[in-house]
Amino acid sequence: MKLKRICLAVLLTAAAQEAFAQQHYFIDGYHGGVYGHYPAGYTQFMTSRLQANHYWKVNLEIEPETWDAVRTREPEAYTVFKKIFADQSDAGRIEYVNPAYGQSYLYTGSGESMIRQFSYGIQKVKEHFPEAVFTTYSSEEPCFTSALPQVLLSFGFKYASLKNPNTCWGGYTSAFGGELVRWQGPDGSRILTVPRYISEALVKNSTWQTTAWDNGKEYISSALAAGIKNPIGMCLQDAGWRNGPWLKQRARYETWRNYIGHIADKQQASLWKFSQEDVRVSLVWGAQVLQRIAQQVRAAEDRLTVAEKYAAITALYDGAAWPQQALDTAWKSLLLAQHHDCWIVPYNGRKGDTWIDKVERWTDMTIKVSDSILHQQALHEKSDQPETYIRVVNTAARPREESKQPETYIRVVNTTAHPREEWVTLDAQASTAEGGSHLQLTVRSSKGRKMETFATTNGKITFKASVPAMGFSVYRLQKTTAPVSRRHHNGRYRLETDLYRMEIDPARGGAITSLIAKKLGNKEMVDVKNARSFNELRGYFYNESAWRSSTDTAAEVRIIENSKVRVTAEIKGFIAGHPFTQHITLANGQRRIDMQVKIDWQGNPGIGAYSQAEGYKAEAYQKAFYNDSFKLQVLFPLDLPQQQLSKDAPYDVTESRLNNTFFNSWDSIKHNIILHWADVTGGGAGMALFTDHTTSYVHGKDYPLGLTLQYGGRALWGRNYDITGPTDVKYAIIPHRGKWDEGGISQEETRWCEPLQVIPVSGGKDFSLLSLQDERWQISALLMDGNDLLIRFYNAAGDDREKEIVFNGKATQAMLEQLNGETLQTLQQRNIAGKTAVRLSMPRFGIRTIRLKNVTVNH
Repeated sequence: MKLKRICLAVLLTAAAQEAFAQQHYFIDGYHGGVYGHYPAGYTQFMTSRLQANHYWKVNLEIEPETWDAVRTREPEAYTVFKKIFADQSDAGRIEYVNPAYGQSYLYTGSGESMIRQFSYGIQKVKEHFPEAVFTTYSSEEPCFTSALPQVLLSFGFKYASLKNPNTCWGGYTSAFGGELVRWQGPDGSRILTVPRYISEALVKNSTWQTTAWDNGKEYISSALAAGIKNPIGMCLQDAGWRNGPWLKQRARYETWRNYIGHIADKQQASLWKFSQEDVRVSLVWGAQVLQRIAQQVRAAEDRLTVAEKYAAITALYDGAAWPQQALDTAWKSLLLAQHHDCWIVPYNGRKGDTWIDKVERWTDMTIKVSDSILHQQALHEKSDQPETYIRVVNTAARPREESKQPETYIRVVNTTAHPREEWVTLDAQASTAEGGSHLQLTVRSSKGRKMETFATTNGKITFKASVPAMGFSVYRLQKTTAPVSRRHHNGRYRLETDLYRMEIDPARGGAITSLIAKKLGNKEMVDVKNARSFNELRGYFYNESAWRSSTDTAAEVRIIENSKVRVTAEIKGFIAGHPFTQHITLANGQRRIDMQVKIDWQGNPGIGAYSQAEGYKAEAYQKAFYNDSFKLQVLFPLDLPQQQLSKDAPYDVTESRLNNTFFNSWDSIKHNIILHWADVTGGGAGMALFTDHTTSYVHGKDYPLGLTLQYGGRALWGRNYDITGPTDVKYAIIPHRGKWDEGGISQEETRWCEPLQVIPVSGGKDFSLLSLQDERWQISALLMDGNDLLIRFYNAAGDDREKEIVFNGKATQAMLEQLNGETLQTLQQRNIAGKTAVRLSMPRFGIRTIRLKNVTVNH
């Protein structure tokens, strides 16, 4: 009898094993963390399930800071988990598939932010799991962007996955290819990737899943029919879910590392030139809460970029201490503020600790630290002279010009890679003097040359600063006086500079009726035949069942500044009874036309395609917030034939393939995201639209370029995305010749993001740390590592020919290295009049990092 029972048990075990072996591959694991969701005791749950199910493997996307809390709360479970994790071979049972510090969507921030997500995240994970090997990138949310291949490869990753089958609320990637593809980024880098199969459909009666979420019969059958020999499904469970394994024994669980490395068919992997438009996103663009989050993140990101670069400049030139701890605090706060949950569930959390609250605290910290770094760099120089100097700092690699409040000496600082000449505004620290003139300052360069200065408004003066690449110019200030004037033209107001002539019509709500670009052969940019007006506000107010426009009522127009430097018009009007104020500023010699709109909402109007106050269903494909065509927009009808649109993305510029940006259903999502700018060209000319925050844009064959300003109504999870205060947005336009690259739009982006800084100092002379031969190259990061200088270059629009970089000092070695610190090659150095020159090549949209060892600079 005993023998029979043993034989029966063996047969049943064999049958079970055979049945299990017939199941298809599946990626299981967990997603979340201490900021999103990771309940107390959850590590013990994972370890107990791993111990009880020896066939099970897990893939982790856990916020790296989580392990600090786990080590304290669950020390025993933490120790056991570390032992299981230690096996990082292909046969190991745990793979860390997304070590990003803040689990960012990646497409919402800069390319440098993407790099820091990985560098800080990997560093933190390795603190807890020194054996960790990062082989595959995968995410449960659509945390994808087109430039990922080169970034992942440089960090040592081998593979990627573009699936997010069970969390598609915020979007998904295009369906393409079979078992594996070779995902090609904009720079030509290729990484072996599991795509969302061409056969992987969206689930019916769901707005958050594809058929890969549970390895269902339909999914497996369609994959096999498409020639996919080893189909694989996926679900990275939310940490907190108590399913482990997700499909019990109805799957063959794998890590991505082992599946791609040893199971999937690499021979049939097709090439996929993945476009940014293959990232299809459906967040609640135009919602006031997202707008404010995006503005806070952008402001912090830009400020930190400038502060870090200037810290490197002053560490080398002034001998200032490198503020590593402060920078770490600032970066980590910013990276957490970029968390995907900030964008998709902003209202989640306890009162006072929602994602909205977290973002405000995190970005405030980043800005506070960044400002303290800039301030401390100025403070260390004590003035014992009767006059004061200021530095205007340029963090780019070419010269620039700008403004701020001085004392006696200032540095005007340029943190970009090229010299700049731009207007700098200083507070004259005085009111009106005798005769109605304004007290102002005389400004002299470090060589004693008197700079021409002009009075502006509110007791300020402006001068054009010339600032070298990645450096600063020093100016000395003294008091003097100058006059103020204003003018207008016929019933329409005319604003004119050396580059533009603009007309504004008060009768049409302050719309721009003409914009002549003088340097483009007096090209008229405004499509005067279009039904829509240039700089018009327009949207559908569903409670009124009516379209409303700023052109419906006349506006009051005032010229609030009119000098030899700049002219600014203020427009006060109404849209649907809600007062708004617009400012338009044109400056001599400045290509960018700066604009701002502030709408003082009276109450909480509903703006969008329709109200979903009743009958909202999460599974309904059609939702009002998908449809941007009904949201409040600021529009720019352009007189450009056969229009083509381009838009920037992290380390990329995408040539749009869309006929229009509009969709109203979850199964037809399009990529309509504007990161920094969108550019429309046609007939040899173009115009770029810049924005102070990541949002959506509108454009189509028969629809003008526009920026989404406001949505108010029900959206994700049935939540009311209310209007709770004023809407205040800064944007800008730049007419130009040719396409975006010929028009230098990427260079203008660096000026937009890294304005010249004015910093009080005790004196000194001008200084430039380095310069680039190609003005289309940018420096996205500049930082110290001990005595070494790290410089990250980005080829925004140039060719792949070798270019020269000149460093104003000496280095014992120049090495090209990966993002993970691995040395690729030693670069030859050439001495040019005491400076160090190296040559480097990289493809368009490529990034490269150079380490200069043991650097010293020339003073």
